[in-house]
Amino acid sequence: MPYRSLEECLLDLEKNGQLVRIKEETDPQLQMAAIHLRVHEAGGPALLFENVKGCRFRAASNIFGTLNRSKFIFREQLEIVQRLIEFKDKPIEAIKHPFKNFHLGLAAFKALPLKKQSGVPVMLQQIQISDLPLIKHWPMDGGAFVTLPQVYTEDIDQPGIMHANLGMYRIQLNGNNYINNKEIGLHYQLHRGIGVHQTKANAKGLPLKVSVFAGGPPSHSVAAVMPLPEGISEMTFAGVLGGRRFRYSYDTNGFCISNDADFVITGEVYPGENKLEGPFGDHLGYYSLQHDFPLMKVRNVYAKKNAIWPFTVVGRPPQEDTSFGQLIHAITGSALQKEIPGLKEVHAVDAAGVHPLLLAIGSERYTPYQQAAQPAELLTIANHVLGTGQLSLAKFLFITADDDNKVSTHHIADYFRFVLER
Repeated sequence: MPYRSLEECLLDLEKNGQLVRIKEETDPQLQMAAIHLRVHEAGGPALLFENVKGCRFRAASNIFGTLNRSKFIFREQLEIVQRLIEFKDKPIEAIKHPFKNFHLGLAAFKALPLKKQSGVPVMLQQIQISDLPLIKHWPMDGGAFVTLPQVYTEDIDQPGIMHANLGMYRIQLNGNNYINNKEIGLHYQLHRGIGVHQTKANAKGLPLKVSVFAGGPPSHSVAAVMPLPEGISEMTFAGVLGGRRFRYSYDTNGFCISNDADFVITGEVYPGENKLEGPFGDHLGYYSLQHDFPLMKVRNVYAKKNAIWPFTVVGRPPQEDTSFGQLIHAITGSALQKEIPGLKEVHAVDAAGVHPLLLAIGSERYTPYQQAAQPAELLTIANHVLGTGQLSLAKFLFITADDDNKVSTHHIADYFRFVLER
């Protein structure tokens, strides 16, 4: 059955021997992160911290700690999502076999977000930022960070959930010069959907409304990191992957609320208002230092009854975000190759921090009137790769033709040997 909450998922993991409860008091200042890191390195279970020092809420980590566990969580929907992605390029097949593919139509119905203004569990109580588990991950971190947030914004020119963006951009909850309980930091890169939304709001001199969801069904977290084509709502993907429509509402101040989330933070980002964010122990194994990033002025913080705060710890790979990448690859299959003509393979190398290093194989159909074969089509493919979604974060892209299928981007040493020997 589809998970209606984060707790349902955790109970299912526990029932199947994939979760451990930590009943002893644990300190959110470095201790919880240290426990997570050791358990993840050992390939251990998900963790439920039931007694967080100085906080009445529970916290959970390592939920997606292995690819096998991620596949277990989405075991009922994974194949359906894969087939829906496949049929995106083969719509005639679905039409030819309507009864055989009837369940795909039912799955697609789950993509439609469901607006429900009454009976919203997450709005049961209003709290403050200081009531949350303020988890500090690394000694030099500038404060406590949200590391599994779902950051929701809408297009000011096309309001509504179908043109909204849901992304996983880190949030700094305290420290630096932030005013406690009134200001938090919002870190994102320029090319993200939220950047488009803030640019439009700035142009009109208006604040951008931001809602930060934490927890809820696990499909919501995966949707926030999914590299979807621009114009496709992450909320629709969350519904399909989770087998349950994304339920939402709006509070009295006009902020979108994920009804099934465990926590929601609402606030506004005003044009030109930034503050120093960081340092932050990053996924490359070093600290990203302090830089100016948008300042989010907190309006309200909501929490459901018995809410659970999800978190992860990033650092030198492999970490839990490695499993996110593996799950995305398992879901999308060859979708990227279909989107970029001539691309046979692409691999974001986890050991390099995922984004910095890409290895690719493309086709090279040399022009018949040239005596010497020179790369031409490969350059076109390379530029296309570097202009596509999160692949644009790459610092280095190696690409080669391989007409005889001698090499794979996933066999890294053999790939470099093949390229460098030429």
